[in-house]
Amino acid sequence: MRFYLSTLAGHRRGVLVLLGWSLLEGIPAFFGGRFVGSAVDKGFAAGDPLAGVLWLLAFAALAVVGALGQRQVFARLGSVVEPMRDALVARVVNGVLNDPSHRRTPDASAVAMITRHVEVVRDATAGVLVQARALLVTTLAALIGLATTAAALIWLVVLPIVAALVLFGLMLPSLAKRQRDAVMADEHTAEASGAVLTGLRDVAACGAAAEAYGDIAKQINLQAKATVTVAWANSLRATVIALGGFAPIALLVAFAPPLVASGQLTKGAVLAAVVYLTNSVNPALHGLARTTSTVVMRLMVALKRLQEAAPRTDRDVGTETPSNGEFVLRDVTFGWSPDAEPVVRGLSLDLRPGDHLAVVGPSGIGKSTMASLLTGLMAPDDGSVLFGGAPVDRVTPAVRHHAIALIPQETYLFTGTVRENLTLLAPWATDEDLVDAVKKVGAKPLLDGIGGLDAALGHGGEGLSAGEAQLLALARVYVTSASVVILDEATSHLDPAAEARVERAFAERNGILVVIAHRLSSALRANRVLVMDGGRPLLGTHEHLLKTSPLYGQLMLAWDPTHREETPLPKR
Repeated sequence: MRFYLSTLAGHRRGVLVLLGWSLLEGIPAFFGGRFVGSAVDKGFAAGDPLAGVLWLLAFAALAVVGALGQRQVFARLGSVVEPMRDALVARVVNGVLNDPSHRRTPDASAVAMITRHVEVVRDATAGVLVQARALLVTTLAALIGLATTAAALIWLVVLPIVAALVLFGLMLPSLAKRQRDAVMADEHTAEASGAVLTGLRDVAACGAAAEAYGDIAKQINLQAKATVTVAWANSLRATVIALGGFAPIALLVAFAPPLVASGQLTKGAVLAAVVYLTNSVNPALHGLARTTSTVVMRLMVALKRLQEAAPRTDRDVGTETPSNGEFVLRDVTFGWSPDAEPVVRGLSLDLRPGDHLAVVGPSGIGKSTMASLLTGLMAPDDGSVLFGGAPVDRVTPAVRHHAIALIPQETYLFTGTVRENLTLLAPWATDEDLVDAVKKVGAKPLLDGIGGLDAALGHGGEGLSAGEAQLLALARVYVTSASVVILDEATSHLDPAAEARVERAFAERNGILVVIAHRLSSALRANRVLVMDGGRPLLGTHEHLLKTSPLYGQLMLAWDPTHREETPLPKR
């Protein structure tokens, strides 16, 4: 909640602008009834229809002014709401990425937080700003206008409204509980469906389709039940508010005629009171109830749930600075859970500038985990991973992010020009630097073919092949100052010749190059090879490992370098 309020406070100027335009919108609420009453008393009832028409035209002009104010409110609403939404999304994403329990397994509830809870906060904030503004400005203006125009009727209006609001307030705790139940049911449905979808092969292999369907169906039924309960509570709320809005009009019809007959009120004042009630007070009352029972309730529940479920981002940030560019791994062991077999066991390794290491082994054996350990994305269960003498996950983030670059198999390109994509990690790079990087990784023909650095790219590199997208992602890292580059099957969509060119280009930078091998030809180009087979990893040159590692020898025998398309590493 503090983060939410501080984010809104950071856009205080935008909120004040909204209030300023709201004052303009409130002008018709204050003068509307008075003008209509004057049209009757000073125009039509007084035998001067022209004056009556002029008063009504003035009322219409005020309505146009109010509409202009309302239009400006909605036009400027995004300047307050959208930055707040972006800040919340960043908060959730950073928390998920920085929390080991979320990082090690797909987390459907985290997706639900972003796609549902954050969007609820966004929409609810917009609703509160709109409806609270209307309540604050429009309702007060209408009530003041009514009190100054028909003071004898003010209590007939105020008392029923206050009674309805008190009764409505007593219903709020129940509404909040039901709203929270609906939110939790939504999360549980996301978790159940996410668990099944990420394990479809296991479900099929175990013949557990019926059980998986039953789990999801159960959560969907609970979610439907919770939603229906919220709907019933909202219908009761709507009934109470409707009665609170209808009662003043009924009392006005009952008590106004005697007051007019006795001369305490004019016919125009009664009509003015009707205008105030029907045009301003009654709509604002319904808006308040709707906002409080749905929008505000959803906002409070969503914020509370984000506070409970979103991982904290205030973890201790590393502050150490590496003394050199060397990596030292000592007895590193890592497993996905305390009870699981480690995927990395007892690994010791020294990497110095100029080293070119290839990591090979069956798929799923832990090669990508090795990349996560080197980058500090994951900490080892035992042992140490030191970069320049400091634990890599304790190195100052700004230093670590500039020194170490990981290029995954998944290619991340963004909507924008080629230049904007290539300078994402090196905003200081000149066009000459970019073209040189493109040439070095073998992407110059691609760059010329798509129209140069100013060519526009679609979302995710739409229009490019998977290999072309990988080439641009590789050039983006090549142009950086990273002294450690880790290619985690980042050339999987390139042909062998293009892959060899990329690896040679990065090796010639004289930094540390680690290649998570997709093809065994990567091992032939490396200075050393790390073989991972589920036990203690083996480290050595290609020739040494052929003599000492049966697995490495089998992999090499299965690989035929004469084939144009080399055989990928076998599944475990």
